[in-house]
Amino acid sequence: MPGSGTFKALGPYISIVCAALFFTSCGSQRPVRQVGVPLPEPPVPQMQREFRAAWIATVANIDWPSRPGLSTTAQKMELRRLLERARAVGLNAVILQVRPAADAMYDSPIEPWSEYLTGTMDVPPKPYYDPLAFAVEEAHRRGLEIHAWFNPFRALHRTATAPPSARHVSVAFPELVRDYGEQKWLDPGDPRARDYSLAVILDVVGRYDIDGVHLDDYFYPYEVTDDDGVTVDFPDDSTWAAAIESGLVGSRKDWRRSNVDRFVEDLARGIKETKPWVRFGISPFGIWRPGHPPQIEGFDAYDRIYADSRKWLVNGWVDYMTPQLYWEIEKKEQSYPALLDWWLEQNPYGRHIWPGNFTSRVMMTGARQWAPTEILDQVLVTRSRDRATGNVHFSMKSLMRDSSAAAPALASQLYDAPSLVPETGWLGGLRPARPELTVDSLRGNMLIEMTTPSSDTWLWVIRTLEEGRWVVNILPGWKQLVEYPGTSRPEVVIVSAVSRLGLEGPAQRIDLPAGP
Repeated sequence: MPGSGTFKALGPYISIVCAALFFTSCGSQRPVRQVGVPLPEPPVPQMQREFRAAWIATVANIDWPSRPGLSTTAQKMELRRLLERARAVGLNAVILQVRPAADAMYDSPIEPWSEYLTGTMDVPPKPYYDPLAFAVEEAHRRGLEIHAWFNPFRALHRTATAPPSARHVSVAFPELVRDYGEQKWLDPGDPRARDYSLAVILDVVGRYDIDGVHLDDYFYPYEVTDDDGVTVDFPDDSTWAAAIESGLVGSRKDWRRSNVDRFVEDLARGIKETKPWVRFGISPFGIWRPGHPPQIEGFDAYDRIYADSRKWLVNGWVDYMTPQLYWEIEKKEQSYPALLDWWLEQNPYGRHIWPGNFTSRVMMTGARQWAPTEILDQVLVTRSRDRATGNVHFSMKSLMRDSSAAAPALASQLYDAPSLVPETGWLGGLRPARPELTVDSLRGNMLIEMTTPSSDTWLWVIRTLEEGRWVVNILPGWKQLVEYPGTSRPEVVIVSAVSRLGLEGPAQRIDLPAGP
């Protein structure tokens, strides 16, 4: 489990977890068999719990698809490759950007198809397919969670080259959109703009079998400057004037923060009213305010982009918080461990804290490049904190190349043993029933069929005792058959089912006779 130190790998897909409550020591050596002396059975391993994810960015074709206009076959092939790589590295979740800028990487009844798919806004892939439906199916087939990532207020990105279509909000509802710098933004101060984005997100929650809704750090935009270097204020004079006329008391900055707060709270409520099991997470700028904790210096997200991210955590509106801790461990003014500890202290409801890591820095050159050990050390720092239970890597591109060394190092050193996503018990739900196991044979091989009386099995945890050591595997719930060659039949098989919220049910055990 995170926080209990490094887990020692005993071979591919094998993990023995040392926990003081269950046993006192473990090692990598197999027990020596002595004739006539039965060996004691080693303790049954407890599952590691850790959220291991990466962002898959679609804006500007950062991660997927590699360029606009690829064929449907090529887009599907690229996405499968990303998901296969995620599994190979040891991840158990991906966070896919489905709304880069008031456009859709899926078949939306509200917003146009994204130009990052086909090169032209509101032109669907040909032959037709729904990328999000495909992504959900392929991720779940591999036992990966998939969280849908939305940018709530960006209306047009600076990299856009195609003209907006008739269905784009800047054309259909221009009164909701403001030009700011090189981009267009929905005005968070307009209740109609907030309702519009809420409708977009809740449509996806209702129609797709996603595991989570994820927002990034863009609410009000980061400031831009004019040619003289003077900060340009966000052009919301009309909505600010309307707020004053309605009797608002307070500063303009407080009003802007309250607009974002209201959106976050309304979205949290809407998600749970639509599908109570869908988790809600946000990845804010990693510094809430300079001076929190005292050594921290840098950008003031609270004062300059009006994101009171601490409030969202303290009020329990989110199920997980992924502060973007994009700085080195030794950088005192933006220290990774100091910031992580501060976020952990702002968590009265015990929500998941899964910090974001700037893993793409290992791909950069010159002074900006990090050694892969920086990322490994950051994951170890996270594990050393009992209340921090995972990491999210930006972005998937940084894990696709062995040459960057980050991916192979994570896969072989830290993510080598399988891990379950931490339980989200506050959302309710029941633990799955004890599985029923049926043993059969086929052409000399042993088959084990796994079933439960209910349909809430998301994953299977299979622990097998083989030659005196435990082997642990995690399989997606749709798989109900496991085959063991006759030459490597396990001595014991223990199977448990896991729900969508990470709740593990009681295990069923079978002791198998020796021989064919």
